[in-house]
This record gives sequence, C-alpha cells and structure tokens, in this order.
Amino acid sequence: MTISDRIRVKDVRPLSKGHFSFNAVTFDWKRDDGQWQTQNREVLDRGDAAALLPYNLDGRSVVLVKQFRYPAYANGHDDLLIEAAAGLLDDASPEQRIRLEAEEETGYRLHEVRKIFEAFMSPGALTEKIHFFVAEYDPSMRVGAGGGLAHEGEEIEVLELPFDEALAMIDDGRIVDAKTIMLLQYAALRIFSGAT
Repeated sequence: MTISDRIRVKDVRPLSKGHFSFNAVTFDWKRDDGQWQTQNREVLDRGDAAALLPYNLDGRSVVLVKQFRYPAYANGHDDLLIEAAAGLLDDASPEQRIRLEAEEETGYRLHEVRKIFEAFMSPGALTEKIHFFVAEYDPSMRVGAGGGLAHEGEEIEVLELPFDEALAMIDDGRIVDAKTIMLLQYAALRIFSGAT
C-alpha cells in the first residue's frame, strides 16, 4: 500500500496567493487500524530551494553570508542571520540555481558543486524541500563582491570564517539557521574530519 492509497484529498481552499501559496486542505487519512479520519491542515507552498557550503580544505575555512531575515526577527532573533548561501529554485535545476545564488550572494564562481542530500525542513506546514550542496573554493574563484541583489531587498555581508569558528558559532548561538547547521555538521563529519 502506498501513501496515495491512504489519502483522499477532499478540499484545497486558497487562503493567500502572493509570492507563496497558502492553502487550507481537508483530507481523509486511512489510519493503521483501517479507519478513515478527516484532517485539516494549512500548507504553505513556497517551492523548493537549494543551499550551499563553500569550503577550503587548505585554509580550513568556509564561506557563509549574513543578512536580515524578518521572520527570524519577528520570532525574537534580534540580530542578522548567519546562513549558507541559498535560494528558491524558481524553475531552475537545483545545480543551476545554487551556482547563481553562490555568485550573487558570495561573489564566488564555483567550479564543481556536489549535491550531498535533500531534506524537508518543516514538513508539518511547508512543502519546501532543500537540495544541499558543498563545493571547494579558493581565492581565484572570487569574481565579484557578492552581497545579493538590491532590487530583491538583499543586503548581504560575505563571511569567510575558519571552520572551527563556524562550528563554535553553533554552540554559542550565533548560528541558528537549520540548513547552515546541517551543512556545517556534514562538513565536520565528511569533509574536515581527516583534515588537520
């Protein structure tokens, strides 16, 4: 039996149609005991995204970005958010999008990007799936200042950090963005674990 055999969508009612779609969904769900149960959920569809951690093994460093995020501020984070470069796919492939975002946000034109996994970040409410990438960088790949696109409201500071400092920023609360934490922990386990 597949999930499609266990669900009957009864109604999808738009609540908002702006940059993202926000819908009220009513569906019947077949429980493990065979009984059907009607459930209601509010679902935000913002599209899928891609995120990237550029790393330099020789310098034992990573490139992150720092910017204002209103939703984080509204939830009590009174500081700029330190994050991995990322962006919505907007009809591009994950690899195409992350290459563009990396150059727009960090100023680096990366040679080879490697996809490491995909993950749903908040599957109870969001449809969004993030495609996670890593890429080696060196100073010669810097083709611009980065900083994002002003007409999109971006005002991004580029941070090149020692990897160990970036990890410490998770522990002391300076890095609180989930995708960034996941990428840094991946790097600790798979990229920098053998590097000294």
